[in-house]
Amino acid sequence: MKKIILIAFLTLTAITGAYAQRFAYVDSEYILKHMPEYASSQKQLAALSDQWQKEVDGKFQEIDRLYKAYQADQVLMTADMKKRREAEIVDKEKAAKDFQRQKFGPDGELSQKSNSLIKPIQDRVSKAVQAVAEGDNLDMIFDKNSEVMMLYANPRYDKSADVITRLGLKPGVFAK
Repeated sequence: MKKIILIAFLTLTAITGAYAQRFAYVDSEYILKHMPEYASSQKQLAALSDQWQKEVDGKFQEIDRLYKAYQADQVLMTADMKKRREAEIVDKEKAAKDFQRQKFGPDGELSQKSNSLIKPIQDRVSKAVQAVAEGDNLDMIFDKNSEVMMLYANPRYDKSADVITRLGLKPGVFAK
């Protein structure tokens, strides 16, 4: 009887072990730091953002200048002149805010440009992650930098270097 129970236990343990899921994780930030095209796209986005921010700042400085001039000249103006100057300032402020929203808003040009530059890179990394997962017979790969909280991760399950190698890059050599 003890022998049958022992054999049943060992068989059950072997079957359970065979169906165990295999997990790993990658550090997407670390992977992206290795990719020259990602570094290049980040520089492009930063330059574009700086250019547009200077334009926005210029528009708001112009509005500030107009408002100060209005305040200085206010005592000498007629009611009709005041209304026209106030309307001009309000219109320019509205236009500046619209420009700012058009460039930096959630659906703005900067966001669209970022998507167009970053999406192909993300797709390439995703395909490399999938290839590593299939090659190592893994069931799931988590991203260390995503919303999934990872309190502990054994470094032997870190597949970031494998993904970097799969992308044709050298782990430890960051893009400039």
